Amino acid sequence: MTNRTQKEFGFPSFDRRKIEASFDGGDVSSDGGVILLRQVDRRLGLIQSLATLLPDSRDPAQITHSQEDLLRQRIFGIAQGYEDLNDHDTLRRDLVWQTAVERSESLASSPTLCRLEQRADRKSAVEMHKVLLETFLASFKEAPRKLILDFDATDDRVHGNQEGRFFNGYYGDYCFLPLYVFCGEQLLVSYLRPSSRDGARHAWAILKLLVERLRTEWPGVKIIFRADSGFCRPRMLEWCDWASVDYVVGLARNKRLEALGAGLMKKAEEQFKATGKKQRLFEWMKYGADTWHRERRIIAKAEYTEKGSNPRFVVTSLEGDAQEIYDNVYCARGEMENRIKEQQLGLFSDRTSAHRWWANQFRVLLSAVAYVLMETMRRVALKGTELARAQVGTIRLKLLKIGTVIIRNTRRIRLLFASGYPYQELFRQVAGALGAT
Repeated sequence: MTNRTQKEFGFPSFDRRKIEASFDGGDVSSDGGVILLRQVDRRLGLIQSLATLLPDSRDPAQITHSQEDLLRQRIFGIAQGYEDLNDHDTLRRDLVWQTAVERSESLASSPTLCRLEQRADRKSAVEMHKVLLETFLASFKEAPRKLILDFDATDDRVHGNQEGRFFNGYYGDYCFLPLYVFCGEQLLVSYLRPSSRDGARHAWAILKLLVERLRTEWPGVKIIFRADSGFCRPRMLEWCDWASVDYVVGLARNKRLEALGAGLMKKAEEQFKATGKKQRLFEWMKYGADTWHRERRIIAKAEYTEKGSNPRFVVTSLEGDAQEIYDNVYCARGEMENRIKEQQLGLFSDRTSAHRWWANQFRVLLSAVAYVLMETMRRVALKGTELARAQVGTIRLKLLKIGTVIIRNTRRIRLLFASGYPYQELFRQVAGALGAT
């Protein structure tokens, strides 16, 4: 009779076979794909740049875990789906994680990672944003002809007594109001703000800084500022006119605008009644708000359906067909909402539960860096594959969560991925595209 140790246990048998189990499998990880994140980071030099620029007040003689190692551990963890610091109390002993972070011993504990967050300050936020922008610039092999900068704010609900929390009547809850700036799918700004002020607060200053840096690098690039009506502010539009920055921005409807577009709406209503089909008509108008110094060109959209009228207005400096600009330029900003969802739902940028303001801003930026790694993998290594348009959660599930046996000795580290892994060829392709040999 077989002696069962205390570690062994069993499950109901089938086909005359006993099912015995124990936790004696050796060094096995469910996160084998984290090695791809290491490859992306090595390609970009992103975390090394962050570690060099971020202040570190610790005594060098007392340091066990370098700032670069701490950043890798925390950022890779977010990308792998580990949102909490205490997850690392287990992960720190995982050999594949130690390999990805490039250490041969246990990684940092959750208290050590917490101290990394707590020493964040305003300078940290500024330097991290500089690294994000420089990484964006370095992603181009040649100067682009046109860049569209998408600005948007979203709510980040809080459930504690964090610094800077306020009740926001629009969202009906206590929250922060972070500002995001994307260019296509690439993230440039992830800026935490209190929700007690205008949703466009500091947007003009950020746009100015971005445009100055982009034109320093590419003097001839055409820049378009794109946003919803929450960012339609006189100062923003006037600066864009002065700086030769084009814009396409939503304009909140009012009685004057609706009166100007009444003729077009009446025409849409008549066509709907005649055909029974949804009508969408467009025309150019001139309009000047009381706070503007001059009139500007407006695209008026008159939409009429069985639910009635649905007018929309956009102020823009662009020339061309009104419907084409509205549909193909302005409405394309909706894709940015998917990127923000990736940040909050897939990469936990809304885990702003620290008490200190700058610690929460640091967490938002750690999520942003994790996004840059994942977006680079998608743009560079997954182009033309079935995951070319996949969300970060799907990429994580199919490429990063791989059962792996790790064999490590003084000369070699072997990662033995599961033989039944269904995306073997894709994984090899991605690894090769990221520089693996």
